Amino acid sequence: MKMETRLVRAGLGTDPATGAVSTPIHPSATFAHPGLGRTTGFDYSRTANPTRSVLERALADLEGGAAGFAFASGMAALTTVLLLLQGGDHLVVSDDLYGGTYRVLEEVLRRHGLEASYVDTCDTGAVEAALTPRTRMLLVESPTNPLLKVADLPALAGLARSRGVWLAVDNTFLTPYFQRPLDLGAHLAIHSATKYLGGHNDLLAGCVVAGDQDLADRLAQVHNSVGAVLDPQTSWLLVRSLKTLAVRLERQARSALEVARALAEHPGVARVYYPGLPDHPGQALLARQATGFGAMVSFRLRSADRLDAFLERLGLVTFAESLGGVESLVTVPSRQTHCDIPPDVRARMGVTDDLVRLSVGLEAPDDLIEDLDQALDGGSP
Repeated sequence: MKMETRLVRAGLGTDPATGAVSTPIHPSATFAHPGLGRTTGFDYSRTANPTRSVLERALADLEGGAAGFAFASGMAALTTVLLLLQGGDHLVVSDDLYGGTYRVLEEVLRRHGLEASYVDTCDTGAVEAALTPRTRMLLVESPTNPLLKVADLPALAGLARSRGVWLAVDNTFLTPYFQRPLDLGAHLAIHSATKYLGGHNDLLAGCVVAGDQDLADRLAQVHNSVGAVLDPQTSWLLVRSLKTLAVRLERQARSALEVARALAEHPGVARVYYPGLPDHPGQALLARQATGFGAMVSFRLRSADRLDAFLERLGLVTFAESLGGVESLVTVPSRQTHCDIPPDVRARMGVTDDLVRLSVGLEAPDDLIEDLDQALDGGSP
């Protein structure tokens, strides 16, 4: 079946007792055993819950993996993946990355003996040069957050496999609807499901899909042991949200291209970062390894001094953290999502005070463009 069909049918037919079209919610912490040494397949909801299991099977199917795992947040998902490593291990990470990833690596896991090197993962040669005998994982965002740089995932997968290293890809920006990293050779696909998978700015969740059963078994052990699992109510809400992912992303990506083109022509904008624009250095590569360019647009103002006025004048677009919902949001990475990264590191990454990240929602693109134009022009909101 096509991806759109599989999304719509997520969870369908999972309640043969009643024939319910909507997946039932099972808010039970524990489950009765039929007898000693016998189980229904569910014992305790930290280990497995029927509603969460429906979601996890759907996620594995969509990413083409052996098993899926649902978490209480995207950071819980990412941290659980990192707990596959041990003290003394080394990993290579995208240098342009979400600030929360940098924070957990530098402020939490480094003191437990994990060491990370930050490299431009769009440069496969630089990645290879950064590998050491202790390297156990490549952690790659593609497109990156917030500069939307595109890595050659098949090339990185080949490098990782030749060196016995896991390749984990943060697929939050494109989702399995537009990009399937496991098909490109990655070992793990990671999502902040709060974003496009949830899609309505009303839930907090994360997920990981393992490409093979051995890795799935390792993840299952850590997932259960750490216990940062997704609750049944949010699992149900996420199953419901998956059903509209295709129509949401198609519309959002079309609108993002229109908005990016308009921003590129505005005299108040110095530069636009959107992989769907022909001048983006990763456009051809992303066209080969994905089926869409996504709905994230970043841009630089001509002057950071105009930032406060721009934000104050926005009337339709909301100034807030997060992304991927039906409502359009703008974020200033240097002040919000990446503020825990030291200023000199941010400057080296290109996350400067003039950079704005825009998550394009489902509003009419003409309305979004009009709002952005008047805010950039200094007109009335």
